[in-house]
Amino acid sequence: MSDKNRVLIFDTTLRDGEQSPGATMTHAEKIEIAQMLDEMGVDIIEAGFPIASEGDFAAVSEIAKNAKNSVICGLARAQFADIDRCWEAVKHARQPRIHTFIGTSPLHRAIPNLDMDQMAERIEQTVTHARNLCDNVQWSPMDATRTEHDYLCRVVEIAIKSGATTINIPDTVGYTAPRESAELIRMLLERVPGADNVIFATHCHNDLGMATANSLAAVEAGARQIECTINGLGERAGNTALEEVVMALKVRHDIMPFDTGIDTTKIMGLSRRVAQVSGFPVQFNKAIVGKNAFLHESGIHQDGVLKNIETFEIMRPADIGLNEANISMGKHSGRAALRAKLSELGYEVGDNQLKDVFVRFKALADRKKEVYDDDLVALMQDSAANTEDDFLQVKHLRVVCGSDGQSADLTMIVGGEEKSVHSEGDGPVDACFKAVQKIWPHNAELQLYQVHAVTEGTDAQATVSVRMAEEGRIATGQAADTDTILASVKAYVGALNRLKLRREMVGPDADAKQVSMYSH
Repeated sequence: MSDKNRVLIFDTTLRDGEQSPGATMTHAEKIEIAQMLDEMGVDIIEAGFPIASEGDFAAVSEIAKNAKNSVICGLARAQFADIDRCWEAVKHARQPRIHTFIGTSPLHRAIPNLDMDQMAERIEQTVTHARNLCDNVQWSPMDATRTEHDYLCRVVEIAIKSGATTINIPDTVGYTAPRESAELIRMLLERVPGADNVIFATHCHNDLGMATANSLAAVEAGARQIECTINGLGERAGNTALEEVVMALKVRHDIMPFDTGIDTTKIMGLSRRVAQVSGFPVQFNKAIVGKNAFLHESGIHQDGVLKNIETFEIMRPADIGLNEANISMGKHSGRAALRAKLSELGYEVGDNQLKDVFVRFKALADRKKEVYDDDLVALMQDSAANTEDDFLQVKHLRVVCGSDGQSADLTMIVGGEEKSVHSEGDGPVDACFKAVQKIWPHNAELQLYQVHAVTEGTDAQATVSVRMAEEGRIATGQAADTDTILASVKAYVGALNRLKLRREMVGPDADAKQVSMYSH
């Protein structure tokens, strides 16, 4: 394929994705996800927003130093201090990029109270400043799809003349439709001088469920970079999902002859790992990576697939790294079998982690007749969410429930110190959550409590998800266990650990919403 048909994949899971309320990742998790993206063949990794916090700066810096293949990009507002801080974070990368932006629509121009000329001058100054630091500069007019076309052409031309090498056109609020997305890119390519000398990118949000369609329409019109996230993670309804655009281009290469260079067999492993570290489970019917994406219940469908799999499947599970055979494992399975099975599911574990997971696996196998793939995925999620390094840890739980009332006796480790309490409540889960509150007083509000069985049967594992909010910060927790009440407490405590981490990352006096305010 010629270069004109090469579509660059720009992954912003670690920046826009992490801005999803509650999706904060630890430093180590960011480094791990970045390494997986680098190995997958992602062209550009937007590693974070360096000026947002010391934690973000440190993560972007380390990712920049360790990346082997990908361009490492940092985000910066149209301010000299932001751009300087961004450059300090990315400058050690083999291929660094500065991504600077400003809101250009009438609504966004009103926020800094700049008229059209003042904003144009700001764009010229800041893009020039970025280019003087780095020869790879991306510029974005935030809310581009609601910016007047004449003004959009004007500021894009200014950015190109000032040294921008990539022009990203964000549909910040997910407002546009595919035809509009294509026409906007086509209009800019035709009207803006110098447009043929830069790469045009598209960054689409999914508020109306059209992010993937809008991104593909933009590519057909001439855009050659798609900004996306794993699992479509992102603010509000999320972003264009990497797995959707990559597989759409692969499956429909006949009508969209574009190459991405992505190793698609790594998609499922990344999807599951991002779901783990973000605390955002993937919905069952999610395209490509959802649990039901390759399942058939209709008798007609089952019969057709058995006779010819292409009858009702346009891609193979193996194409995304999904093990086609859902072979169960049991208490007689050994470490080697477990490691091989986890590898098939997208989890590469070291010896120490395997030792820990194997103990959990054996305990689970003793309680269940058969351990299926989904059980192992839930086990890995629980292992990641509840570790010995957590500040708050559940050590022992005893629950009494019945017509005479419900109570909980809970022992936890808090910063290395063991604490025990007795609590009563309106139901066993309420009693347990009140016990946690006694041990670790907090003002967090429980916004969501959700339980679903991982597999069938009375011995099935339950996966519990909770969402909590505290002073504008949101965190999620997830845990799995054959004991639903214990899973509930682990998930609740996991969310509290994440809230504590998030407070420490942004500082006690920081505006918890400051990063989200400047998303594009």
